[in-house]
Amino acid sequence: MIMQTFARGTPSLLRSAVDAALIMAIGMGFGRFAFTAIYPHMVQEGVLSLHGGSLAASANYLGYLVGAVLGMKASAATSHRLCLWSVAGTVVCLCVLALLDNASLIVLARGAAGVFSALTMVAASLWLLQHRGHQQGAPLLYGGVGIGIVISAELLVLGGHVGLGSHGLWMLLGVAALIIGLLATPGLLAGTRLAADDAAVKVSGAAMASTTAASASALPTAQRSVRTWPLVTVYGLAGLGYIVTATYLPLLVKTALPDLESAHVWAIFGLSAVPSCFLWHRVHQALGTRSALGLNMAVQAIGVACPIVMPSATGYVLSALLVGGTFLGTPTIVMPAAQRLGGRMRTNAMAVMTLVYGMGQIAGPLLTNLLYAQSQSFVSALAAAAAALVMAALLSRFAL
Repeated sequence: MIMQTFARGTPSLLRSAVDAALIMAIGMGFGRFAFTAIYPHMVQEGVLSLHGGSLAASANYLGYLVGAVLGMKASAATSHRLCLWSVAGTVVCLCVLALLDNASLIVLARGAAGVFSALTMVAASLWLLQHRGHQQGAPLLYGGVGIGIVISAELLVLGGHVGLGSHGLWMLLGVAALIIGLLATPGLLAGTRLAADDAAVKVSGAAMASTTAASASALPTAQRSVRTWPLVTVYGLAGLGYIVTATYLPLLVKTALPDLESAHVWAIFGLSAVPSCFLWHRVHQALGTRSALGLNMAVQAIGVACPIVMPSATGYVLSALLVGGTFLGTPTIVMPAAQRLGGRMRTNAMAVMTLVYGMGQIAGPLLTNLLYAQSQSFVSALAAAAAALVMAALLSRFAL
């Protein structure tokens, strides 16, 4: 009987994971990371300077920080509504960017987009992991970010081939995000109705409590005994470490190798991110949080440093593969661990993690702008980012 119930429930949970992944694709892949691929076009067209782009990136991450703070008040019961509002806000921001030429207004629009990105991260995580109780869906959930990066990057390549400028590219993304959001909406509402059904709640609630208790007891000690504040510190350093590559990689490619299509390199970044969530989920299960997170940070550090050691097409592609293949593995490891620490933190643990990650991401572009002004090179910024990830790897292994 239990196996039959599970078998009947699996398609519903799979559908929930897919819908949550689509929400992440919009709020993060489109609303947050598409800027990285459009940024070189905006610089080339004179819409933004390198300094203005850094300000826009930092504004986005500041907005992400604000959204994380707002997300602390979010509840699993209303998370489906927050998902829908986040999608709507992201679509509006994308379309507004298609109308702007003023750098200051672009910075403000990117800040607003950052708010909705953070709310997307919190809302989609709450909806799938807590409201639907689908812990095993975490890899697909966070893989949605990579899916969004790939789709948006290839749409930008397509748009460029038909002659669209940066304004047209933003509008193209806005329309695509709206269509994807409409595809996910029925599942969000259906999942909520399922959970709201009194009889279903009684049955599934008891089963979920039993499953959660069994899963918790089955976890390796390395996963259950993680210390709170070292985890918070590591996640903040991770935000600082990956964001230099995630913000400037296509610009680096376009500057150093103008004949290489920078959006395709960015698509490689996103494409490697999709299976990485499943890979790092398995690594986490096998090794525990300390070892898995330490390995994740170490590989990410190597990826960030690749353009320094190999300033060639090979180095940039390898950087896209290694950083793209690890940066989403970080929340795949950290967020479930944070959820298990929720009672100790006395607040929305996933929102706290999103908050510190956002703080690291704000510092990244500001530090890059400062170091670039001194050296007219991205080498020192990449070195500083790699150093932050090495420090995070050491903390993960020996302090967590």
